[in-house]
Amino acid sequence: MDLLNTLVDKGLRRETPTRAEALAVLATSDDDLLDVVAAAGKVRRHWFGRRVKLNYLVNLKSGLCPEDCSYCSQRLGSKADILKYTWLKPDQASQAAAAGLAGGAKRVCLVASGRGPTDRDVDRVSDTIRAIKEQNEGVEVCACLGLLSDGQAERLRQAGADAYNHNLNTSESTYGDITTTHTYADRVDTVQKAHAAGLSACSGLIAGMGESDEDLVDVVLSLRELDPDSVPVNFLIPMDGTPLAGEWHLTPQRCLRILAMVRFVCPDVEVRIAGGREVHLRTMQPLALHLANSVFLGDYLTSEGQAGKADLEMIADAGFEVEGADQVTLPGHRAAGGGCGSPEGGGACGTAPETAGACGSAADAPRTDLVAVRRRGAGTDLAPNA
Repeated sequence: MDLLNTLVDKGLRRETPTRAEALAVLATSDDDLLDVVAAAGKVRRHWFGRRVKLNYLVNLKSGLCPEDCSYCSQRLGSKADILKYTWLKPDQASQAAAAGLAGGAKRVCLVASGRGPTDRDVDRVSDTIRAIKEQNEGVEVCACLGLLSDGQAERLRQAGADAYNHNLNTSESTYGDITTTHTYADRVDTVQKAHAAGLSACSGLIAGMGESDEDLVDVVLSLRELDPDSVPVNFLIPMDGTPLAGEWHLTPQRCLRILAMVRFVCPDVEVRIAGGREVHLRTMQPLALHLANSVFLGDYLTSEGQAGKADLEMIADAGFEVEGADQVTLPGHRAAGGGCGSPEGGGACGTAPETAGACGSAADAPRTDLVAVRRRGAGTDLAPNA
């Protein structure tokens, strides 16, 4: 296909595809799917080889959020039967992180529900970051605490944080349809604050909330312009008790096309398969490794993921290797600060909300049996899945 040849060439040169080209990727047929995966895989291997970076989530504070994000089981008014607990102490969070690190994770993502942290909350998280860093040499720590106020990103950086995650989630034009308690501009501002403080910015999207192809392309093009180092791609997990509980539209093929489109638009960025991969990619998860170079290990914030051992076996069986602590994730030009949007030079963590995406037929019945609320790990007395 001429389209795929053009996109590969652009990806190797770090040129932005046109909006029409990105839309065309999402419109390809199932008959062309393997060609799409192979083409995007060339771009992925050019910038990241066959390495897969492992990330591990620690939910520092679960539930009781005052925001009304429709996709989230921790939202205001949620009826989801999830774990609810207040802040973990630094030693508890460090112990939870150790399980993921023992399983091969290179980055720990510290997440807390809420609109945004108070200054006292930043102190708490800073103590946790220091505890994890002191006990685990070389570990990367990413914080995800909601909307940041002036000066908070700098304080997290001083405490040792390497990155900050705040997802755009969907296009600006439809953002008000999923959240009313804050704006799309608020989210952009927080990512920019992280950038300015010297943190590695991480920002991604959620597919499967009833959005159109145009919405998906627009949010990814916006991410390209915002230039985060990593882009997590979440697939909505429609949790009972949330407004989007009935949004079962994604097929494995659709998920792969979305990941391929993200790779073409953000060729040299850490693309992470985040929440919902087990539910929607299912047995086609190994193909997604040809598109993304990063995954979450084990469970998510309030839902269960695939067993950590199964993740490691899948990566090895697909012919990929887990990225080591001594290996640099990003290409050299991005590490130098040039960014993904500047061909002259240039240059990550994403949270996994209970988030999934669109276009299925009656034959593609949703596997609702794969959705399970997390009952182990952080905030419980049971061993985590890592």
